[in-house]
Amino acid sequence: MPKLTGKTALVTGAARGIGAAIARAFVNEGAEVIVTDINVEGGQATADEIGATFARLDVASEADWTAIAEKFPTLDVVVNNAGVTGLEGPFDGPPPAHDPENAQLADWHAVHAVNLDGTFLGCRYAIRAMREKGAGSIINISSRSGLVGIPMAVAYASSKAAIRNHTKSVALYCAGQSLNIRCNSIHPAAIMTPMWEPMLGTGPDRAEREAAMVADTPMRRFGEPEEVAAIAVLLASDDAAYMTGAELTVDGGILAGSAATPGS
Repeated sequence: MPKLTGKTALVTGAARGIGAAIARAFVNEGAEVIVTDINVEGGQATADEIGATFARLDVASEADWTAIAEKFPTLDVVVNNAGVTGLEGPFDGPPPAHDPENAQLADWHAVHAVNLDGTFLGCRYAIRAMREKGAGSIINISSRSGLVGIPMAVAYASSKAAIRNHTKSVALYCAGQSLNIRCNSIHPAAIMTPMWEPMLGTGPDRAEREAAMVADTPMRRFGEPEEVAAIAVLLASDDAAYMTGAELTVDGGILAGSAATPGS
């Protein structure tokens, strides 16, 4: 029996990577899925491929969330997945500094606008969209970087740490309102998504680069988007009915001990 039959879910940042994998897994489990992204072409292609609905959404835009609320006033599941590191590029020159000494305030704000403001707006929308039913599941995609310091990506780490905390606040708020709306966070580490391609390249040394990037991971490999999606399915389903305010790491064991250092 599919785990999400009868549920309607909205996934942000679902044109590719983890978001697309979650949307696909939800459809496979019987959910009606709304794929959202600022990438209209990619988002529509993903939606068409998996049999979902596409809607353009800039998660940092309150006006866009208002439009989404008008179009989809009730939901069972919301996955706040859209996020940026600030280092995606392309850039005309060198990428902007994201260390605590040289980062520019505008770059700091840009990362937080998508990652943190987007999650706040997504949670607010989700609570309102689930209130009538009095039940639902909010899943926030944080990161391993929200649990440790990342000296060369401070805005990203800060925003992901704030998502972790906001998840718990939302969980407590909903419980305090006598709403069976659960809110949990997932913390992936190195997951093989398109964002890694510029660093890995396509040359003969790709395998060596890949191995070096996961050398501090006990399982010695990248995770797959589908492995994150499987956890999202669990949290979206009634199997996780007693889970709220929890954080689940999908990191190959890197945070299991003090010997593993995430690096820069």
